Amino acid sequence: MTKNAIIITGIGIVVGAIAGYLYYFYVGCASATCAITSKPLNSSLYGAAMGGLIFNMFIKSPKK
Repeated sequence: MTKNAIIITGIGIVVGAIAGYLYYFYVGCASATCAITSKPLNSSLYGAAMGGLIFNMFIKSPKK
């Protein structure tokens, strides 16, 4: 991985974690039966994983 790829993926992880926490805060799950949205840590980690994967899609592969 190049330095640029690491930076873009890192930004995606941070943005995803913030989005996951905001989803927990504003939408969440009141009954605590939802696996992802019942706790802020779970929601933030899931968001971070999704953000990293989504931002990683925008990295161009080096030409051979």
